[in-house]
Parts: sequence; C-alpha cells; structure tokens
Amino acid sequence: MSSIKAVIMDEAALKRAVMRISHEITERNHGTESLALVGIKRRGVPLARMIAENIEQNEGVRLPTGSLDITLYRDDLSSITELPSVNATDINFSLTNLTVILVDDVIYTGRTVRAAIDALFSLGRPASVHLAVLVDRGHRELPLRPDYVGKNIPTSKSEFVAVNLPEFDNRTSVEIHDLEIFTSLG
Repeated sequence: MSSIKAVIMDEAALKRAVMRISHEITERNHGTESLALVGIKRRGVPLARMIAENIEQNEGVRLPTGSLDITLYRDDLSSITELPSVNATDINFSLTNLTVILVDDVIYTGRTVRAAIDALFSLGRPASVHLAVLVDRGHRELPLRPDYVGKNIPTSKSEFVAVNLPEFDNRTSVEIHDLEIFTSLG
C-alpha cells in the first residue's frame, strides 16, 4: 500500500526549481562576489551542491560550499533522544564578511532554520544570511521567511513533505504523504 498522496515534483521539475533558485541567487546578489552556500544536513547538502554546480555552469565561478550539522542547536533535542548523533559540520572557509546562503529542503515551522542560524553564528560572523529552500509548506511558528523558494506547497499539519534525492533515496522527487502512514512506515 502506497502512502503517497501526491507527487508534487518529478526529477525534471525539481531540477528546474533548483536552477531557478540558482539564477535568483546570482541576480539578487548582483553576481557571485562574497557568496557562499551552506547546506543544512541532510538533504540541504546535496541541494547546496546542485546550486553550486548550476552557478558554476552559468557564471563560471565555483562558490565555497559547506555543510552544517544543527543537532546540538535544536530546541527539541531532549525530546528526540538522550544520546544525539552528531554529524560533522564541514565548512572549510571563513564566514566573515560573506553573504551565506543557507540551503534546506523544506521549511515548515522555522525551528530548523533558527537552529541553523545559531550554529552558523557559532562558527563566525557572516555579513548576511539568506535562506534558500526547495519547498515552503507553511505553518511557521517563528518569524522566518525564505529568500529563495523552489515551490510553495500548501499542506495540512497531518501531511508530510518528502524530498527524495539520489544520495538518500535512489530517486528524485517531492511527495506529499499522510503523516500517520509515513511515520508508521518508519
């Protein structure tokens, strides 16, 4: 039995959305000077790499790209596990005076973004921070709004948006699932 309610983006649509985000980043920042991309682990990392590849193809410049683990900055850490698994943050460049584009797959309540900003500022002081997300599904609990959005998808709180990427899922798509069914499949 399939738990998929709807496929919102297939591989081609996802790639078009990421390409559009890539163009918007360079347009709004008047090029690539002083820009860096930081993907929020897990699925923000391959999306950041895709954006970096698109910008390199379009502009001839490879942006510094890193990955950010927000585990210890989550406000719900104690309710998730007693022994959190911390993955390595990989940012091998100085954030000082850069415009950092945080990249994530889905924005929902905004709590992941808040944690990412805290984690980012523990590593340095960027000139500014922008947010790029593949999917904005609404239902914000914090006053945060992405600067670059691949697709706005109105959802109910009883639904889950699954971004499938080859690195984790062996396919590329965005799907809506019923939350009850999705969590029971674990």
